[in-house]
Amino acid sequence: MRHASFAALLCLAGLLTPIPRAAAGLDAATAAQVDEVAAEWLTSTAAPSVSIAIVQRGALVYAKGYGHVRLTPDQPATTAGRYAIDSITKEFTSAAILLLAQQGKLSLDDPLAKWFADLGEASRVTLRQILNHTSGIRDYWPQDFVTPPMTKPTTPQAIIDEWGKRPLDFAPGSDWQYSNTGYVLAGTVVERVSGEPLFEFLRRHIFVPLHMMRVADKAAPLSDEDAAGYTRYALGPVQPAPQEGAGWLFGAANLAMPPTELALWDISLIERSLLSAQSYEAQWAPVVLKDGSRRAYGLGLVVEDVQGRLRIGHAGSGSGFLADNRVWPHERAAIVILTNNDWASPADLLDRIAFLVLPPTPAEARARALFEAFQKGTVDRALFTPAGNAYLNDHVLADLRSSLGALGPARLIELEHESRRGGMVTRLWKILCRDVRLQATERAYPGGPLEEFRITKRED
Repeated sequence: MRHASFAALLCLAGLLTPIPRAAAGLDAATAAQVDEVAAEWLTSTAAPSVSIAIVQRGALVYAKGYGHVRLTPDQPATTAGRYAIDSITKEFTSAAILLLAQQGKLSLDDPLAKWFADLGEASRVTLRQILNHTSGIRDYWPQDFVTPPMTKPTTPQAIIDEWGKRPLDFAPGSDWQYSNTGYVLAGTVVERVSGEPLFEFLRRHIFVPLHMMRVADKAAPLSDEDAAGYTRYALGPVQPAPQEGAGWLFGAANLAMPPTELALWDISLIERSLLSAQSYEAQWAPVVLKDGSRRAYGLGLVVEDVQGRLRIGHAGSGSGFLADNRVWPHERAAIVILTNNDWASPADLLDRIAFLVLPPTPAEARARALFEAFQKGTVDRALFTPAGNAYLNDHVLADLRSSLGALGPARLIELEHESRRGGMVTRLWKILCRDVRLQATERAYPGGPLEEFRITKRED
């Protein structure tokens, strides 16, 4: 099989295409670990390629392409190659609406009836509600494949006529449900208010100011150095993915770019350099529904609190492509992962890179230190209660050293759950090594010593 021979070559240095000027910002040891986990991910998933950009301290510090952007003929990945970012496009369409609001040309609370005379129930939906997915407007593409109608060209108006005029799935503001249709409507509003095509508005007001000079609209063919999309069915062979017809991705998923270009956008989010302070506050505010419940989504951005850290971004999924973009504004860090497959989520790889480049929280730092100590068969007795120290006798430490030491460094140590029991805080940690999945159960008195840090193998 064509792709099997390709996977066998992934460890060769010739498939790793660096950008020296970008790589200089990441220390050599961490860069080598990023290379290792990227190569492991490609081998385990059979994805044709992946391209990565890393931001630290508010600057691009690392970029590299791995694998092949095209398999026939072979085209090695480089950092210049563009990938479809699919729904990450929503970050830009949302920003376009915010820019128009800053110019006084519209308000986020304007109803769609201001621009669309015949939307029926959707006429009362506001711009804010289509951007934060609380509109109730039916999504035209909930499937994970290209439907027969989507293989043929369409227009934004045709999508609006077919899907925007249907009865709402719920009363606006009462629930949260992802809707690509809402972003087709948003892109159309940008065009009607600005008087220019959506991509031209984005180019002039976002891409040029941020020096994002290699962004493309997927409606036009990409070059041979850009990524072609690939798919597979179950465990079948890798093959070219069917392409969406022109017009279907408008406003919702139509952009393609190298990860370094998306990193420039992420830096603008970290610096808050493009929009007004009021616009960023609106963009980053999580949804509050009519019943008072909250959803981890702002305006075109997932907005989450993860272990006390603000994390924003978006993922993308389309035919032949998957993408993930995450930004930690307070840490001034971001990671972009773009890949030309539609079966292996880049989120797993992003988690492992974040483990390498983000400073750990205090709880994470302790868990990492304990795992490394157990691999050596040692323990800091001061960290544990008398009962915990009794459990960690010489025999136990010897077994920990012999069973864990050969696994190599952890690829990920991630907190999955936290609860209370017996007066202690219980934390469940996921630990991933190269070939083994583990879990650790930690029990500790609040602000006090550890009673337990017990490692077992995960069988899921």
